[in-house]
Order: sequence, then C-alpha cells, then structure tokens
Amino acid sequence: KGYRFFVDSLLQVKPLTSREVERLRRELDPDLATGDLVQSVSSLLSGITRMAGVVMVPRRQQQAFRHVEFLPLSGNRVLVILVINEQEVQNRIIHTQRTYSAAELTEAANFLNAQFAGRGLRQVREALVEDMRQTRVSMDRLMRTVVEMAEQVFVDPIPDQELVIDGEVNLMGFTELSDVDKLRQLFEAFNRKRDILHLLDQCLNAQGLQIFIGEESGFGPLDEVSVVSAPYSVEGQVVGVLGVISPTRMAYGRVIPIVDVTARLLASALDSRP
Repeated sequence: KGYRFFVDSLLQVKPLTSREVERLRRELDPDLATGDLVQSVSSLLSGITRMAGVVMVPRRQQQAFRHVEFLPLSGNRVLVILVINEQEVQNRIIHTQRTYSAAELTEAANFLNAQFAGRGLRQVREALVEDMRQTRVSMDRLMRTVVEMAEQVFVDPIPDQELVIDGEVNLMGFTELSDVDKLRQLFEAFNRKRDILHLLDQCLNAQGLQIFIGEESGFGPLDEVSVVSAPYSVEGQVVGVLGVISPTRMAYGRVIPIVDVTARLLASALDSRP
C-alpha cells in the first residue's frame, strides 16, 4: 500500500544510544509482579513517546484448536468435547436452534478438524463468521451447521486485564485528532480494549516489528492513528505484543527503535525470572 511504501522507502530509523537503552533497562524491574511490570512498560512507552503505550499481558500458551467432537443429547442440546493446545480437554453443553442428527454433527466436526486444527480459537470463529457474512445466501447445510457450532464453541473470552493502555490523554493534544466524534470513537475503543487486542493478536506470529498506518488496521476507530508494535517472548515463545498508538504523522524514526528495544528488554526481564 502507499503508506507502507512511504514508510519503507523514506523512513530513517535512528538507533537508540547506549544511554537511552540503559535508561529503559533501569525502568524495567524484573522483580515486579507480572501485572505491575506490564503496567510499568505501558507507562514507560507513553512517557517516552508522549503518546499512548499498549502492552498485552503475557500469554504463556495460546488457545490453539486441536480437535472437536459433537454428540447429540436430548432436545436441542449438544455435548462438545474440545481439545485445545496439546492435551487440555474441555467438555461443555451448548443449546442449538434445532435438533441435529449424529451424522450432521459428525460431518461438522470432521470439517472443523480438517480445516482449522492448529489455529487459535478466535481465529477459527472469526474466519467462519466472516465466511457467513460473505456467503449467507448460498451457504449450504453443512456450513450452516458448522457456523452455529463455531459461534458457541470457539469462544476465547478476552478479559480487560489482558491489555494495559497508558497515556491515552496524550493523543488529545494533536490537531489530527481534534475531531470530537473521531476522538470519542477512539477512546471508546480504548475502553473496550477487545478490538485493539484483536489487532495486536495479528502480530503474535509476526517476525519482528509491525506498523499499521490509518486504515491498514482494518478497525474504523483507528483510521486516524498509527500503531507501531513488536512481539516479545519468554524462553523463545512469543507470549505478547507491545506498542505505541499515535497520530499517523508520528516520528516513526524515533518511535520504532523505542518499541523494538522495549520489547527486547521486557523479554529479557521475563526470561531472567527463576
């Protein structure tokens, strides 16, 4: 896209000085509890950049779908046997809009197991719901069954504490965000956190730093801002993402190394724990 070409071709990133890196390192106390450490990182990003800092609380293990079985019960009830990650098994009962035969449920389970094994729970649900939006009229019986099951089964609740945001008020001082309605939508998104967390989820499997400029985020309230994010890891496993949200005319050359180095330092702080 045009924005991406502009950033890649004209941006000059200036590495942080050793003094700046040491300042960041001193601020990240590995002895803090995880929640306090994440809060300090968010505040640090906000304070240094004078923008909004966002940090995902580390997830030791993503909720990856492995296998599912559906068994019919009396009435419009279905027993779901769901295997996530490697060995975690969950059993739950869902209520459907109509009674399904054992054959229909087996067919739906076979489809899900073949198409989505190994993907995150939310990714499965979102992919199927998107398919439903695009092909609602022509959707066949199997897909209707699959979608109804997925909407109730592949739910990975996102509690507010999974994302820490600091410095939102800093954005009020930028003329680019002077439109009251747009600013209200942005702050509502900050309060909900869910949509921003979904955006950061896209970076969990990314190789290094990611930049979303304006509409590239695919999330309306962020159309007037940019997000610079980087994943961080524990023992080699990516467990979260941190970043900075600012107007699209941010000083990318300054913000990018701050985000990159902070992600590395947070990973180091978490890795140093016994």
